[in-house]
Amino acid sequence: MSMLADLVEVVIGVDTHSQTHTAAVLDARTGAVLAGITVPADPDGYAELVALAEQHSGVRAWAMEGTGGYGAGLARHLAAAEEMVVELDRPKRPARKAGAKSDPIDAERAARDALARTRLARPKTGPERAALQMRLTARRAAVEAATTAQRQLLAMVITAPEAVRARFRGQNTRAVIDTAVALRPGASTGDIETVTALTVLRDLARRIRFLQTEALDHEKAIRTIVRSWRPDLLELTGVGPIVAATVLTAWSHPGRCRNDAAFAMLAGAAPIPASSGKTVRYRLNRSGDRQLNRALHTTVLTRLQRDARTRAYAERRRTEGKTDREIKRCLKRYIARELYRRLESPPIPA
Repeated sequence: MSMLADLVEVVIGVDTHSQTHTAAVLDARTGAVLAGITVPADPDGYAELVALAEQHSGVRAWAMEGTGGYGAGLARHLAAAEEMVVELDRPKRPARKAGAKSDPIDAERAARDALARTRLARPKTGPERAALQMRLTARRAAVEAATTAQRQLLAMVITAPEAVRARFRGQNTRAVIDTAVALRPGASTGDIETVTALTVLRDLARRIRFLQTEALDHEKAIRTIVRSWRPDLLELTGVGPIVAATVLTAWSHPGRCRNDAAFAMLAGAAPIPASSGKTVRYRLNRSGDRQLNRALHTTVLTRLQRDARTRAYAERRRTEGKTDREIKRCLKRYIARELYRRLESPPIPA
């Protein structure tokens, strides 16, 4: 397996920040630092970085961390210019001499780290993927905020004055929200505690309704994007719009993961060997993209309920002594393989 140093002659390491980017240009053969620069994190700065790189002849590559954060703009600029970009999780920092750290040092370290790699990750790309990522993030925030507001509403109902609490007695959560939305604090003749309780409960209920509507709007938009980009994913059992969108944002584009094992590792669904002597066992993988792992878990639960083949598999593994948790981990790995193959080789329309 070739290292990056065998493929290029120049590598540019970039340390990205919100306002500035610092780059170090290295000779891939000798490791010598050829140039360094700090530029604003804007289109003019990106053009200045490319101009610096073009001063050094030969095949080149860019090594960056934060391509999904501070470096997103630069990554898009380089992709549009058809530059080769290598995504780094993070430059190796434990070897800092006497705790040395600066932007030029981190940029140089990023380049040297990339030169030693044999497995090169490409940044996530594509307008559909970016749109799905934003929608998923916004939807998740709305759902979490609505859940928090709902807990606050139910807690305040319990501690509210009896005159207020009596209006909610015996109601389920949905009915409590409906009742709270219809409250009219201005029509109350109670004391300040009662009026305040009515006002706060109504405002919380309205906030919940607003956030639920927002989350639903995001979900509709996600469904539309998935259907226009990769509708074939929705044909798989247990894969709905949210699961499909989560999988697509993690996968991004063909070739980003070299095989299904790498995709499973990305999802935290690849078991880690922990055998010793005659004992053969595997340890739970707690790393990887936890949102992707959650999407696989959702698919597993759905298939255990609705898919006869999955239920038969689970029953067979139970007779072999596997626990339900172990069975779900196995299913996650199988589903990761199925999804990867579908992502890399979509069916050809008839």
